[in-house]
Formats: sequence, structure tokens, C-alpha cells
Amino acid sequence: MTGAEAGAAVRWLATAAPDPEVCRWEWERDPQGIALLPAGRRWDVLIVPGELGRPTLDVLTRLLDRPGPVLAGFGEDRMGFFVPPGTAAHWLGTGVRGAGQGAWIMVPHPRRTVGGVRWLIPPDGSGTLTDAAVLELAMHEAAAVRGAHGGGGEEG
Repeated sequence: MTGAEAGAAVRWLATAAPDPEVCRWEWERDPQGIALLPAGRRWDVLIVPGELGRPTLDVLTRLLDRPGPVLAGFGEDRMGFFVPPGTAAHWLGTGVRGAGQGAWIMVPHPRRTVGGVRWLIPPDGSGTLTDAAVLELAMHEAAAVRGAHGGGGEEG
């Protein structure tokens, strides 16, 4: 990610903050490089167990030129897929948690890995998000492949 791309990503992410200017200023100067941002305004996040998240991301990258942002947390035990606002309120899926209106997400600076949280697909700065219907199809395909290989199956 170039400096210009990271700058665009920071600006886009900060638009979710109550005070975007303060958020950007603190984020750039915080040695930990973490911002706590509210979900539900610019995006929701669907949090998927890592054993389903990784194959889902593999399917998404085959289906889409550029999926929306994806975070991995703590050894990739969980992955967070950024989806349009309102998705979390309507999502029903075994093992998938939604972070929407009223939830806050720990977000690393686009050019940093902090505390085990890192970007697998950083934001592009334009607001690209993964369509929830495409994500659901990718989860189903990933679960079917896992089930066929003896990995058990979880559905989205």
C-alpha cells in the first residue's frame, strides 16, 4: 500500500468517527496505531470464525476484483468482513456475529499490524464494501468445500 493509498484509507475510515479530524490526528500520532470506530454509520462488520473466514475470503477473491476490507484478529481466530450499514441487524448465520449500530470496532492503521489485529484486505479509501449477498454465497461455498474435505461445515 502506497502512502497515498494509506492516506485515502485513513481518511475514509475516519469518516466513521464522531470527530474525523481528531481521529486522524490521534491515529497518525498513536504509536499503537489503533482507532476505536463505531460500526453502523459507514459500514457494519460480520465477524466470522477463522476456520470459515479464510476459505470464504479465498472464494471472495475469486469472485470479485476487489472485496471490501477484511480484518484478521489474534492469529486469524476471527475475521471481520466490512459490509454495508444495516447488514448486521438482518444477518442470521450460525457462528457469525454482526457489529452494527451501537457497536465499536478496534481498527488498526491501514499500514500497521497492532496487537494481533491486521488487515488482510485494507480499505481502498473509496468506500468499497463487500455485498452481503455475495459474502453469504461465498460462505456457503466455503462451508460446502470444508464439509466435503471433512472440515465440518458452518453456514453463513
